[in-house]
Amino acid sequence: MLAYIARRILLMIPTILGIMLISFVLVQFAPGGPVERIIAQLQGQDSGATSRISGGGGDVSGGGQSSVGAGDASTSRYRGAQGLDPQFIKQLEAQFGFDKPAHERFFKMLWDYARFDFGKSYFRDISVLELIKEKLPVSISLGLWMTLLSYAISIPLGIRKAIKDGSSFDIWTSAIVIIGYAIPGFLFAILLIVLFAGGSFWQIFPLRGLTSENWALMPWYMQIVDYFWHLVLPITAMALGAFATSTLLTKNSFLDEIRKQYVLTARMKGLSERQVLYGHVFRNAMLIVIAGFPGAFISAFFAGSLLIETIFSLDGLGLLSFESIVNRDYPVVFANLYIFSLLGLVVNLLSDLTYTWIDPRIDFETREA
Repeated sequence: MLAYIARRILLMIPTILGIMLISFVLVQFAPGGPVERIIAQLQGQDSGATSRISGGGGDVSGGGQSSVGAGDASTSRYRGAQGLDPQFIKQLEAQFGFDKPAHERFFKMLWDYARFDFGKSYFRDISVLELIKEKLPVSISLGLWMTLLSYAISIPLGIRKAIKDGSSFDIWTSAIVIIGYAIPGFLFAILLIVLFAGGSFWQIFPLRGLTSENWALMPWYMQIVDYFWHLVLPITAMALGAFATSTLLTKNSFLDEIRKQYVLTARMKGLSERQVLYGHVFRNAMLIVIAGFPGAFISAFFAGSLLIETIFSLDGLGLLSFESIVNRDYPVVFANLYIFSLLGLVVNLLSDLTYTWIDPRIDFETREA
């Protein structure tokens, strides 16, 4: 097993390199860039999606210590640069590191990232690592609690549906699950706001933020209550689709195992239905459910939370990544990509190791041999 773990860790290196290389090459052909964005701001032509890049304590020309992104030493490629001193354009390029060839910038980025040195944001006077740490609590809260809630409900419900397959309970719960899956999370979030956050009916839950303004003055037990009170609506909206998917996955997995020969043999030996279900079927049926955990967690932790963060005014990594892409803040974009790619690979490895913990008969080394 140690040899298998070592091989998987070594395979992470070319995987990360491939992800970063493809992303870096794509950025080279993407229109626009931080230099063009500054030129547009100076010419009064900036129409970026957000105006927050100038609100983070820096100015448009500060923080350019990372050498990633797209650029060209020739000022002629920058539209709208007419009337600006070419020397000033060259200074901007040198500040952002665009005066170096693309391959030098790429290898410098890899060397820095190997040491978890992500530089500083182009448009905020703060290091990328500090910026990510600042947004991390929101994303951890959404991803962790949504995943735990989804699995805590969907696994028992899926098992019950498998046992009651074809019954009225199975039919009406399936209808609810399918409807839940069909409703977009952001649309359900708006409905929850209208109903329970002072939209048109009741003012029960807070509308924005992860904690109240006077949270620091509360006793510790009220801080916990306030924290979860703010999470009720966004977690409910996020868990809807994941809850439906994992419920049907659990049910189908258990149905497939229940129909196998070893289950019939166990029943013939006189084992109770509970012993058969949780002593034999559960271990095998849960393997496919565990296989979907890494993707579900990463999705909830990053991509799946973007719209929810926006709707509930939660300043997390999903919103940060989106704004960074729009604003061409490449150090933040590539740092998020690197961290989440690495996190996804590690979680997938942990998922495989969990297989062997649940079912010791699984041996990845033998399978590879």
